Amino acid sequence: MFKQFAALMMSGMTVAAMGQVMKADFGKMPDGKAVEIYTLKSPQVEAKIVTYGARLISVKTADKAGKVADVMLGFDTLPEWLAGGDKTYDGAIVGRYGNRIGLGKFPIDGHTYQVPTNDGPNSLHGGTVGFDKKIWTAKQVPNGVEMTVVSPDGDMGFPGTLTAHVTYTLKANALRIDYAMTTDKATVVNLTNHAYFNLTGGTDNILGHQVRINADHYTPTNKTLIPTGNMDAVEGTPMDFRTAHTVGERIDTPFEPLTIAGGYDHNWILNGPNGVMKLAAEVVEPKSGRTLTVTTTEPGVQFYAGNFLDGSLTGRGGVKYSKRTGFCLETQHYPDSPNKPGFPTTLLKPGEVRTSTTIFTFGVSH
Repeated sequence: MFKQFAALMMSGMTVAAMGQVMKADFGKMPDGKAVEIYTLKSPQVEAKIVTYGARLISVKTADKAGKVADVMLGFDTLPEWLAGGDKTYDGAIVGRYGNRIGLGKFPIDGHTYQVPTNDGPNSLHGGTVGFDKKIWTAKQVPNGVEMTVVSPDGDMGFPGTLTAHVTYTLKANALRIDYAMTTDKATVVNLTNHAYFNLTGGTDNILGHQVRINADHYTPTNKTLIPTGNMDAVEGTPMDFRTAHTVGERIDTPFEPLTIAGGYDHNWILNGPNGVMKLAAEVVEPKSGRTLTVTTTEPGVQFYAGNFLDGSLTGRGGVKYSKRTGFCLETQHYPDSPNKPGFPTTLLKPGEVRTSTTIFTFGVSH
């Protein structure tokens, strides 16, 4: 079905273009803490990562005519990121628990933990002060940078001291993100990157982007976007992206899951076993020819079509980030997994190392 996947993986293994890594200052936080920026360069792609939120803030790549543009929504300066990026989680590593936990409550070993509710009645992306707002420690590695954060026991109500390492590396046209997490007490963890992409280079909305998602099922939600626990088939619904459809083709269909979320903002259950690298999604922007392929070891992906962007933020080049001007493909465990025994577990115990990998591969189609 996804014929390009095998060819892409083969080309990724044979291309040995080594990149550059450059470090610079990116400003200071209101409390005076310094923020660093790391620029990763290869012949095909330039990516920038800052220590504030271990945040991917820029990805530049060429279209089919050779014109280079930034394919991420974003801002130029740290103050702009503090004002705008915080509202959207743009580019950040979100955690301890990316996505939603129903009512902000979950059980571990008979004890119920309460974390902040910051999305209606639910907890979103780790609570009011999640990993996206922390200053991570950076260490340069070959072709990239390793970011580390230590979250103390009780941070945002989560149990255990959690140590998280997130490593970005760039080789040729593939930006790889490796995650590794340990804890000294049983806890739950679900980290992901929350980049907003627009393959036009930010000059148009995303409704014309063609999307394929390698999933036969998705997790429907209740009215507060918490999964019901069901795993519904996509066949015969607007959630079926097993073949390519434009984002705008069915997004306003009077289909209850879309009506509840205001468009696409759902978790798809990826085909293939958890922990094994597999295709998550392919995106093609026909006008520019730019493509994005997402592969991951995670069991799910949240496809979010920017339904809550409202035009109140102005990004690079004076572009207003209005509804559906960016999309996210957040590789993840399923939302509310700590309260859904039938979902793959997000429980992490002392002595274990939780690892995952996601690769964003950029290209062009002619």
